[in-house]
Amino acid sequence: MAEGLVKAVVFDWAGTVVDFGSRAPMGAFVEVFRRFGVDISIDEARVPMGLPKWDHIQALGRIPRVADAWLAAKGNAFSDADVDAIYEVFVPLNAEVVSDYADLIPGVIETVAELRARGIRIGSTTGYTREIMERLTPIAASQGFAPDNLVCAGDLAEGRPGALMMYRTFLDLQVWPAWACVKVDDTEPGIAEGLAAGTWTVGVAASGNAMGLSLEELDDLEDDDFLARYQAAERRLHRAGAHFVVESVADLMSVIDDIEGRLLRGERP
Repeated sequence: MAEGLVKAVVFDWAGTVVDFGSRAPMGAFVEVFRRFGVDISIDEARVPMGLPKWDHIQALGRIPRVADAWLAAKGNAFSDADVDAIYEVFVPLNAEVVSDYADLIPGVIETVAELRARGIRIGSTTGYTREIMERLTPIAASQGFAPDNLVCAGDLAEGRPGALMMYRTFLDLQVWPAWACVKVDDTEPGIAEGLAAGTWTVGVAASGNAMGLSLEELDDLEDDDFLARYQAAERRLHRAGAHFVVESVADLMSVIDDIEGRLLRGERP
């Protein structure tokens, strides 16, 4: 295998490198809508996961059942002004709880060490805002994860599923072309972000939003139940366009080897 063909791996955060099951935002979304008089479920809260949080709230309000419940509770259709009001409450609420879900996902430290040993830069983008990440990044760093850059929702004019955060990452890391980079994410908008930027994309199915279970809950599943849930999550990420799907970042290096081989043969994403 030739070295240096993959120049950067760009990780998402929640559900990919921290917070197994991507659980931190879920309770915050449910709670913030409750405070505004509308009940939503965890499953509903997960549907737009990966989007910037303002866009996520807007998407939740457009779910037909939620839109009907909002109209019944408020007497007016869900609007962007309502998104603004909810967002102002949501961000500090999510920031309060994010440190409770900051454990690194098993395998992250070892995988990042192997990537760095190969001279591969480590980038990161997130649907979290800077305010939220100011709580999370020091905790992750204390556990050994400190990427070479961070681009947050709200840093640029547009976030996921567009490519701007990835373009900023390329500039921060001074890496090009896009096909020499890999985006790793647990959500459809995060996969779309990588595709829009022209990178290889790797979905993580077991550790993230697609399964939505803590590590303990996952370990408690019977084999048949795990397989059924995992295959559904895998299909979901493949439908989003992921070139590869793995259980977690712990399984990434075999994919990097595969991509290196494809690049050596002249293949592009």
